[in-house]
Amino acid sequence: MDQGAVIDIAMNALKVVVYVSAPMLGVSIIVGLAISIFQATTQIQEQTLSFVPKILAVFASIALFGAWMLRVLVEYTQNLYMNMNQYIK
Repeated sequence: MDQGAVIDIAMNALKVVVYVSAPMLGVSIIVGLAISIFQATTQIQEQTLSFVPKILAVFASIALFGAWMLRVLVEYTQNLYMNMNQYIK
């Protein structure tokens, strides 16, 4: 396997990781921003107030986007295994 193939596999893997993690990160950022605004306006500085809703939002996004994320990962893995002969040459 040459360097180009290794770089191609690594680049595609990183693209898939970013693509799959984007919904969870986006939901977490939006919820975190909303909670920060709420804390700033009410002057409540409770630490658990920021973590618990983010955790619940991430779990909800996993439940909502989980099937799609699994499908993307399975397609990437199948594509990797189907093209294994090209990478070994």
